Amino acid sequence: LIPLLPHLDHRNRGMRTRLGCLSHKSDSYNDFTAILPDKPNRALKRLSTEEATRWADSFDVLLSHKYGLAAFRAFLKTEFSEENLEFWLACEDFKKTRSAAKLASKAQRIFEEFIDVQAPREVNIDFQTRELTRRNVQEPSLSCFDQAQGKVHSLMEKDSYPRFLRSKIYTDLLSQTQRRLS
Repeated sequence: LIPLLPHLDHRNRGMRTRLGCLSHKSDSYNDFTAILPDKPNRALKRLSTEEATRWADSFDVLLSHKYGLAAFRAFLKTEFSEENLEFWLACEDFKKTRSAAKLASKAQRIFEEFIDVQAPREVNIDFQTRELTRRNVQEPSLSCFDQAQGKVHSLMEKDSYPRFLRSKIYTDLLSQTQRRLS
């Protein structure tokens, strides 16, 4: 059966990997420190309580801070929804593309990875947005993912972000920065 359906094999492997991770996913402060862009101890010494507290001011403040982004990514991994953030980041990177030659190949890669039905890291968007994006990618411009990116941003802001602010990852991080001051 698997040789006849090679496209399913990729998804099955991904599912096996995700299921295998269930036993050690924990929504903890340590999960966050493992993916920090710098060495964890040095990074946390640089992170102030005020900076971490500001992440609760707005979703965009969180996304604009490298440690906030890392903490949010760690949280999304515990919910198995990191594809939303990865798509949003891919779109941000795509908008910086200056080469017309690279635009089409990058657009196609993003579409195949995140937007296409049964994409390996498919994001949850409605049919109309998916179809509009499919048409936009046929003649790509820097704004061809804007609607899909906006929907994913809104989904994360309204759904994942409030849960992040209540998560053990965030509350442990705040406690850790406050302890450092005492």
